[in-house]
Amino acid sequence: MIVGLDTSVVLRLLLGVPEDQSQTAKLFLDGILMRGGRVHVSNLVLAEAYFALQFHYQVPKAEALKSLRLLVTADEVQCSEAALAVLQTDGLASAKPGFVDRLIHGEYLSAFDGMVTFEKAGKKLPKTTVL
Repeated sequence: MIVGLDTSVVLRLLLGVPEDQSQTAKLFLDGILMRGGRVHVSNLVLAEAYFALQFHYQVPKAEALKSLRLLVTADEVQCSEAALAVLQTDGLASAKPGFVDRLIHGEYLSAFDGMVTFEKAGKKLPKTTVL
């Protein structure tokens, strides 16, 4: 069994607050794992959690990215290969293009022939056309 985690669950697992919901999320995750299951975190949830950590919880970019990387590299958690590769990028907190743009790019390259953007920093990414 593989279940997808919503952003609210990811945030509870990462932050531990509110404590009762964090505990409920951990117990649910433990139950899934005890039955041999796994959880999946989508690209959209990763992007939403990244912004929520910064905006709502004042977590610095580098720390938010580190937390997300630790989450998706846990044995019981899976994510897209594109997200895993992006989260392994050195200097990602200050990289241009940033995390979400690279996540979008990675997803497109996994399914399509390239990406088109107006973002000048996009020229650093393979198979990207800057208009």
